[in-house]
Amino acid sequence: MTAPSELKPSPAVEEAAESLSPKSRSQVREELGWDEAPDDVEMSLFDHLEELRLRIFLGLIALLGGVILCFAFVKPLVKFLEGPAQGVTFLQLSPGEYFFVSLKVAAYSGMVIASPLVIYQIMRFVLPGLTLRERRFIGPIVLGSTVLFAAGLAFAYWALIPAALNFFMSYGADVVEQMWSIDRYFEFVLLLMFSTGLAFQIPILQLLLGLFKIVTARQMLAGWRYVILAAAVLGAVLTPSTDPLTQCLLAGAVTGLYLGGAGAVALVTRS
Repeated sequence: MTAPSELKPSPAVEEAAESLSPKSRSQVREELGWDEAPDDVEMSLFDHLEELRLRIFLGLIALLGGVILCFAFVKPLVKFLEGPAQGVTFLQLSPGEYFFVSLKVAAYSGMVIASPLVIYQIMRFVLPGLTLRERRFIGPIVLGSTVLFAAGLAFAYWALIPAALNFFMSYGADVVEQMWSIDRYFEFVLLLMFSTGLAFQIPILQLLLGLFKIVTARQMLAGWRYVILAAAVLGAVLTPSTDPLTQCLLAGAVTGLYLGGAGAVALVTRS
């Protein structure tokens, strides 16, 4: 690895670079390696493995702590997640069914709570290998990913789940009494919320592809027909229900997120 002192340009070269346009100046600095982090330290393979082991261990500790914390408050979480199913009686059809449901709720909720700490450990491991230019985007990307995941959870809870439940309840309202297995209900709710949160990460993936110059914004927009088809397939795969309303809502949200991500890539990369 080049020593940090060798990367510092002379004052005359810096002055000539500053006279260029911002885009040309950024390209010159990147090609000459001036964006390398000044505190880069070369590490051996053993040091990298030891650092990876430490980050994985701390991430697992954060996950375990999040799950334990959520299990301590699992009853309010269960009541909150039962909110969209107004007028439904939940049944425990086998011994210990509610206990295992509580474990599922605590596990999913714990992962959500611990995710910022897990992402922080990942960033601490990856950060030394990034240039100064790449490091500037880490904070916005992590913040955007967190906000989008939370937006996905909210969208699933207040839009997708009520739409799906209303469809199923109204379809058989005059034929069957609404008495559901609590395990099946929470399997439906947790899977839909978690998968929707992951689907809302599409703009972040697009930004990463754009920043690393793998795909341009124009290329993303050029394949809009395939995006609509993929969004429809994704809506059918990710939604545990079979009602068309839920699938269309998720497919529409995915399409909007993709177009928004392409616009963000165009603004950031000027491509």
